[in-house]
Amino acid sequence: MNAGEVLRIVDSLHREKSIEKELVFHAIESALISAARKHYGEEAEIDFVIDRSTGGIDGAVNGEIVDYEDIVGRIGAQTAKQVIIQKVREAERDALLIEYEDQINELVSGVIERTDGGTVTVNLGSLEAILPRGEQIPGETHHVKERVRAVISEVKTQGSRVRIILSRTRPVLVQRLFEQEIPEIIDGVIEFKGVSREPGFRSKVAVSSSDSKVDCVGACVGVRGSRIKNIVDELSRERIDIVRYDEDPQVMIPNALQPAEVDEVILCEQIGRAIVLVGEDQLSLAIGKRGQNVRLASKLCGWDIEIMTQEELESQIERAVVGFSEIKGIEEDLANALVGEGYLSYDDLEVIEPDVLMEMGGLTEEQVDAIVVQAEERALEAESRADEEKRRKRVEAQKQVAEKLEAQKLEAQKLEAEQLAAAPPKAETPAASPDELASGNTDSQVQKPESSVIDEPSDSESSDSSAS
Repeated sequence: MNAGEVLRIVDSLHREKSIEKELVFHAIESALISAARKHYGEEAEIDFVIDRSTGGIDGAVNGEIVDYEDIVGRIGAQTAKQVIIQKVREAERDALLIEYEDQINELVSGVIERTDGGTVTVNLGSLEAILPRGEQIPGETHHVKERVRAVISEVKTQGSRVRIILSRTRPVLVQRLFEQEIPEIIDGVIEFKGVSREPGFRSKVAVSSSDSKVDCVGACVGVRGSRIKNIVDELSRERIDIVRYDEDPQVMIPNALQPAEVDEVILCEQIGRAIVLVGEDQLSLAIGKRGQNVRLASKLCGWDIEIMTQEELESQIERAVVGFSEIKGIEEDLANALVGEGYLSYDDLEVIEPDVLMEMGGLTEEQVDAIVVQAEERALEAESRADEEKRRKRVEAQKQVAEKLEAQKLEAQKLEAEQLAAAPPKAETPAASPDELASGNTDSQVQKPESSVIDEPSDSESSDSSAS
């Protein structure tokens, strides 16, 4: 391998494999050093340097300048070639690793090559990627030769290969699809502020506009919903709520809870809680199916949102004041002050900052510690009572189900008895009299059909046949 061959190899790998030339030069140098160590031993000080402009190779072993061709001749050209190929492959792997590490959380598109046990292999062009079952949208199915879009979630090496993990469940996928479908986001007119997502079911997206003439929500929806429809279809019909972003939590939280109508928002900044008051008719809508609406709104706003009616809040405040007042060291004024800051349960007292409690009640550090210990004990007691109440209700529900089944069974038996009583009696065959039994003339006897009776010959016929 002369200087010209070195430069041709470097240039070819740079163009065909998109590997930086410096990585190829370094790989060849490392390969020559590794090959030489097999001849001179691991303790030898070996160094090879390739001139980046001419391709010339200078080598030294234990400080003495040597001819690299002489070394290659000693260790064998085949061994040197194998080591160089290995090092070049490692350089190619490192180049792919660097390329795709820069694309983590970016949207990529590929064609499905095969599926195996729920795991999908996707061809991205330069290499294959894996879409695990856990990173697929619940309920969706994929087929060979189908084109799929996903974000890169992880890039790692596996031997001499680069392993890329894709995801279709991460919230950033929704953001990338919005950026692709909404030109105003790319132009910077509309800003994507955040997203909370439960894959396959529902997402909430917050957007804002830097131009008062551009309606951020309307632009994302598109004419007759054309833009948002493309995103929904890509996400297997996942429902998407577009929320108008506002820095003021008093405005942002009601926006995030749409379509429910909010009466009032009470912010408890000490513990990051927002108590949202709604009407009785809006309660289920604000909470959502299995708590989905309030859960997504909490993630989107960054507040722990608790939905209540006015009556529920007043009842909880009353219980909290009474409960706090029972703790030794908490006077009624302090109990009211704690409730006013949004502390409504013993669990809240467990996480309160000691300095805050000391300042609110003029307490010492020892008094605060004693209050926290009492709060922990009462919280455990309340949890135990709640568990016992759940068990009681469960047993009661099971008992009600059993009673209902028993009642249904008895009703079915009663109905069956009534049906039997109402049915006409079956006709009975009269018993034969003794005279009929003696004469053999009974209606109950079964007569054989004439065709099946064989006539026996008379005595005279028998004697005639015998005589003949």
